[in-house]
Amino acid sequence: MNENTELLMHIYQSAEMGVYTTTNLLDILKNKDNKIKTILQKELKGYEKYLQLSEKYLEKYDIESKSSGIMAKLGSDIGMSIETMKDNSDSRIASMLIEGMTMGVLEMTGKIETYKDICNKDIISFAEELKKFQESEIEKLKTYV
Repeated sequence: MNENTELLMHIYQSAEMGVYTTTNLLDILKNKDNKIKTILQKELKGYEKYLQLSEKYLEKYDIESKSSGIMAKLGSDIGMSIETMKDNSDSRIASMLIEGMTMGVLEMTGKIETYKDICNKDIISFAEELKKFQESEIEKLKTYV
């Protein structure tokens, strides 16, 4: 797999997991009175945008998308279900999301650093844009902690 493909697949899978986990969390909170749901709905729209854009990039570079693994999704489902059963406060949910997004930002930062001189500039810029989106979401979530 070449570097452009690897970075685009990482972007795609990050956006896909963002859509998946945010949708799942909103479903868990559906009948609850959490104020954080407003931010989550906007966050979901952001992740959906990046997922659609990443699909266009994959198409442009003639790369077949590969979904995040079932184990990653299952782990996310179990973790969120257990954590929200223990404590579904906005503060706990925000902390959980900040932790996950921080890991995503760190991974993306590493990929960008590794590929910045190798990959096409438009792909690097796209990776940086997704990273900035996640950093912005982390800042918004901090108001709930």
